[in-house]
Amino acid sequence: MLEIKPRSLSRAEVQVPGSKSYTHRVLIAAALAQGRSSIEGALFSRDTQLTAAALTQMGAQITADAAARHFAVAGCGGRFVSGQQEIFLENSGTSMRLLTAIAALGQGEYILDGSPRMRQRPMAELLNALKQLKIDASALHHNGCPPIRIVGGPIAGGPVQIDCGVSSQYLSALLLMGPLTGKGLEIEVIKGPVSRPYVDLTLAVMRRFGISVDAYGYDKFKVAGGQCYRAGTCQVEPDCSQAGYFWAAAAITGAEIKVRGISADSAQGDLGFVRVLEKMGCRVVFADDGISVIGGPLRALTVDMGDMPDLVPTLAVVAAFAEGTTVMTNVAHLRAKESDRLAAVATELGKMGIVATCSADAITVTGGQPRGAQIKTYDDHRIAMSFSLAGLNVAGVKIEDEMCVGKSFPDYWSVFAGLN
Repeated sequence: MLEIKPRSLSRAEVQVPGSKSYTHRVLIAAALAQGRSSIEGALFSRDTQLTAAALTQMGAQITADAAARHFAVAGCGGRFVSGQQEIFLENSGTSMRLLTAIAALGQGEYILDGSPRMRQRPMAELLNALKQLKIDASALHHNGCPPIRIVGGPIAGGPVQIDCGVSSQYLSALLLMGPLTGKGLEIEVIKGPVSRPYVDLTLAVMRRFGISVDAYGYDKFKVAGGQCYRAGTCQVEPDCSQAGYFWAAAAITGAEIKVRGISADSAQGDLGFVRVLEKMGCRVVFADDGISVIGGPLRALTVDMGDMPDLVPTLAVVAAFAEGTTVMTNVAHLRAKESDRLAAVATELGKMGIVATCSADAITVTGGQPRGAQIKTYDDHRIAMSFSLAGLNVAGVKIEDEMCVGKSFPDYWSVFAGLN
């Protein structure tokens, strides 16, 4: 357990690690390529290391230099070896969903499993889509959740419908697999997708590796078959989700905090968080070397957070210090994350004396005078990091199981401690 000590902040600059979402996708694309790829600025966290380890089990040759934030990947050209051992992915939903489809390109049987929470996370819609493509894909417990069994082999491809109302990762998984099928995929999205910027990120990675995709809005996608991922060098930009904690710290404390290395033209959907803070009363400064947020008196707002769900817990903590009632909509899919994030946020804010309620697809937070509390993190990195921010202004905030941040930001506490 870690107790956060309140402190006065004025101006600070921080560097956050590479994008987790981008690192996952680039690792997979490099493993699917023929030849050697170099990934610079990668995130080294528990989740990305699980993806790298799984791809190694499947036949890619991956060497890692954590200090240099660098992966070197010798790809398999889309021909993975047969699964000899179970692939264990703990509670990394991104790894589980993307690799489930990728495993179908391999040989023989693959079993993908995870932690008790991972075994509660939905996969049924992706499995249904794979079955439409005549892929032997099933949930071993017949409940649509891991452990998952996939039998790899040649995939003809063809038309497929997918429900992405719970996760856009189902669509990303099909997109990444599609170029290596015989005749490609014609994907029709019948619901969603939620978190659309993550689909854009997948498409950007694929195009970087030489893959052609035709997108018709977010409803239809055509991926030609018989394509090849081309190996090369990729630079991973800093993670806007992680930057959000420090921009939120500025909002809560009235300080000026710059996150270095993020540009205004980033494709990451979470960059939109600075505009949300701006509407709440902060000032945003875009510079060549990063983006700063300068805090001010905070006012509530109503905002659709469907495109930046990872920042809902962060915004909820900011809203606790704002005047009025903040409403975050289009967030039903947060119930299927590392924790039920809607319930977790409402419960922990309640401990701090803040009125927070959640419905099927929204969470409402009424600002007030938060008080110290012992925060349960539910083994969820984003709950831990978001609630740490409250401790900058409020005495007595204690974070349980604080090292769960290793899932996405192993150095969080040292960067957080450097704020002044």
